[in-house]
Amino acid sequence: MTQMIFSDEPAKGWIPPSIAAPFICILLFVISMLPGDLGLSYLGLTDDRGSPLGPLGFCLMLASFIAVGLAVSGWVRWVEKRSLASVGLCGEQRLKKFLIGLALGIAMMGAVVTAIALSGGYRVADLAPAFASPAALGWIALLLACFTVQASIEEFVFRGWLFSTIMRRWNTTAAYILSSAAFTFLHFSPRTSLLILAMTFVFAIFACAWVRRSNSIWGVMGWHTGWNWFGGTGFDVPITGLESYLPALVVKLVPVGPAWLNGAGEGPEGSVFTLAMLTVASLSLLLLARSREPNGTGIPRSGHQP
Repeated sequence: MTQMIFSDEPAKGWIPPSIAAPFICILLFVISMLPGDLGLSYLGLTDDRGSPLGPLGFCLMLASFIAVGLAVSGWVRWVEKRSLASVGLCGEQRLKKFLIGLALGIAMMGAVVTAIALSGGYRVADLAPAFASPAALGWIALLLACFTVQASIEEFVFRGWLFSTIMRRWNTTAAYILSSAAFTFLHFSPRTSLLILAMTFVFAIFACAWVRRSNSIWGVMGWHTGWNWFGGTGFDVPITGLESYLPALVVKLVPVGPAWLNGAGEGPEGSVFTLAMLTVASLSLLLLARSREPNGTGIPRSGHQP
């Protein structure tokens, strides 16, 4: 049975078949990202894997994500002919929801790193070295803005547009699986471990369950921002396999022991602690989301947005 989320506004244009929507999403993502990625490579701001080098590379990478956001916004506006409210940019107290999500993302990243350290996966090398460098603190603050744009666009595309599009044409279960599979595919590389792939898919389920529960994408946009930013700047460890090349804001940690414990070159996201935490969080939100389906639409009876 088809369902709707965020808004019961009917689409006046073409909603692609559910099986085609993930491929359209991937195509829009790749085409939009390609010019920016080529530009970074030309400027020498990527490594041999194509990952951005340093905080400047991270910031300039925003051009690629902005292009993706504009492409998907154009698709929603001119192809599907529906409003941005119908893809999750809706509800009241939007800034509050974002900031609560931001705080939770920071807290959960801190909890994972603490668990790894207490289990012997990290060794403390220095305390808050970033505070010895005003320039580093400036870059760290700028990266918060950069991660806000990057993470918010990813949530807009995958949990806002793709999730709601598939749900309109098929059902909630298909929306969870297909949107999460597309998200995982776009984070895949030949060197990606099975643990990282599993974590990425479970994170996507967690994010879908969050928006299903809250009926907007503001909170999960904040969570994704806080998670990426604190993971990338707080401990001088990689985030999603990417290095910020900045001194740690909180404590410099050095990985010790097995990769499954500390994530090694992938950072804390490659740890079994992250997979376990996101699995528990996903199951909890999925159970809570069931209580919000009294009328089969996913939209609360009263229209209230929590």
